[in-house]
Amino acid sequence: MTGPLKGIRILDLTHVWAGPLAVRFLSDLGAEVVRVEAPFSRGPRDLVGMALGGWIGGDPADEPWNRNAIFVKLMRNRKSLCIDLKQEEGRETFLELVGKADVVMENFSARTMPALGLDWETLRARNPNLVYLTMPGFGHDGPLKNRVAFGPSVEAMSGLTEILGYGPSEPRNTAIALMDPITALNAVAAVTTALEERSRRGEGMRVEMSLYEGGVSYSGPWLIDRQLGQQPKSMGNRHPQMAPHGVYRCAGEDQWIAVAVQNDQQWASLAGKLGMESTWDLEARRQHEERIDQAIAELVLAQDKVAAAESLQALGVPAGPVNTVPDMVADPQVEARGFFVPFERFETPMPGTPIKMAGVDPDSWTPCPSLGADNETVLKDWLDYSDAAIAALKQAAVLADKPPA
Repeated sequence: MTGPLKGIRILDLTHVWAGPLAVRFLSDLGAEVVRVEAPFSRGPRDLVGMALGGWIGGDPADEPWNRNAIFVKLMRNRKSLCIDLKQEEGRETFLELVGKADVVMENFSARTMPALGLDWETLRARNPNLVYLTMPGFGHDGPLKNRVAFGPSVEAMSGLTEILGYGPSEPRNTAIALMDPITALNAVAAVTTALEERSRRGEGMRVEMSLYEGGVSYSGPWLIDRQLGQQPKSMGNRHPQMAPHGVYRCAGEDQWIAVAVQNDQQWASLAGKLGMESTWDLEARRQHEERIDQAIAELVLAQDKVAAAESLQALGVPAGPVNTVPDMVADPQVEARGFFVPFERFETPMPGTPIKMAGVDPDSWTPCPSLGADNETVLKDWLDYSDAAIAALKQAAVLADKPPA
């Protein structure tokens, strides 16, 4: 690996989305990552139903646990160590690895690591220079600390759902676990900051985050509204400081364009196209918002969404097509910047990284490993284990390369 984090060693115990996405960013930046996996962590050995995101290559083949598309998308640039931490030999081996690591990351519930005998005090005793990132759903204290969290339910609790929707009487949930990528990016910032702080202090630290608070932090504007005695409300696609602001149907089936007029100058340009009064300020535009929306809808209804966006952009009006997933993957801008990286099995295109900087080179990235593919490599490279010691762990079922039968 190349990149600014080259030489940093991370033990990755994360799962679902928030944790693995955070680790993927760090691995893209050059960190060496060992994914510490339980034998059952990728699912059962036998095929049971359809994977949520489908299968890499469209077929689970004879190893469905290694073909889950969502899992593979998140797990590049790792080595896989499949080890049973519930066995004493597995726990002790993990603690030996902790002694060689820079960072341990996990997003289990608050009770999981202590139950395994792997709390912060135990980890720190093995490695005083360790940066330990823990991010359970609700943190490690408070009345909800032992509750398991999922993005869609936490989103509703965070306050965001109250202001989403087509109107005040119809709140909406994004249902895409928005809290997870928010928390993932917070975690990347936290880990890199903690590593920098370690270089100054000469010792490691524990960093705690929560999925819930990651969402609450995005509710600032509505908290201020409450403090000022105002009632936050959902506005659909409209905006409190811009008008017009919305999504409008274009030619074709379910084709749309987004338009956002930020100031009077942009409105003057658009008004000429619409045949409307060009001197209206924001307050006047709000008063005539329905009429303006209707005029824009009539303007773009007969146009292709890409052509409509380009014509409005030529006037200096911010506009863009509402892309479907196939549109987005084939977008000329995305293609020109090489964002998608087709190096996984079957050359399936996967999201790259939005971070462009010296040393961050997708050509050096490695595909998602199979379960336990690097058991021997990790134990030899990190701990200098002998073949006999590794064989003993395999014999005791502490190491595995397949889910339990």
